[in-house]
Amino acid sequence: MSAEQVNGFLMWAALGVMLGGRLGWWLIYHRAKLEPDAWYEFIAIWHGGMSFHGGLIGVSVATSVFAWRNNIPFWNLADGAALIAPVGLFFGRIANFINAELIGRPSDVPWAMVFPTDPGAVPRHPSQLYEALLEGLLLLVILWALKKVRPREGTIAACFLVLYGIFRFAIEYTREPDAELGFIAFRWLTMGQALSSAMVLTGVGLFLWVRRIGRQGISGGALDGGNDGHQGHGRNT
Repeated sequence: MSAEQVNGFLMWAALGVMLGGRLGWWLIYHRAKLEPDAWYEFIAIWHGGMSFHGGLIGVSVATSVFAWRNNIPFWNLADGAALIAPVGLFFGRIANFINAELIGRPSDVPWAMVFPTDPGAVPRHPSQLYEALLEGLLLLVILWALKKVRPREGTIAACFLVLYGIFRFAIEYTREPDAELGFIAFRWLTMGQALSSAMVLTGVGLFLWVRRIGRQGISGGALDGGNDGHQGHGRNT
């Protein structure tokens, strides 16, 4: 990719995250959308509200379209995006912590803390920091270690989906359920866990597909490029 293409992709990715994240929040979490006078809420960004899973879908669509328009192998580009995504996740969760939003559940662990936004003023898990460490730092380390073995295209993206989904599912047990939805099933399952489960299944399916086409010799190449089968990739990749 040229420097111009990199800049262009960053713009497409940012738009995909913002539009997908906002639309995902509006469709999944915002119950006020059912009210006749709330039609404008999707564009009312001053009210806040973003969905990670919606942002993931948005950036995936943006990556697909950008790759097709610029004749770039999609999975190679997706792997590259997955390698840097944990950086944004880390700082995003740190921002959640600073803003005292998406607070944890009540807890008596030694590091529990009282958030200024909590009406009950009870000690809670700093779940934002758990997410920053697992979904951000640890995920970043694992994916970059995986890159060193030059895996087949799509493997890093698949591992991102699986590992993020597992980490998010586990951390949801320490995070206060969304006020708009609460528990959606079994008196313990949250919307975040349901969506993260779908991420894990998607990632596992992608990983198995990558291994299958690898055995068939259809696709090749690691993220670093070279002569690992990138020739012949076109708009149909």
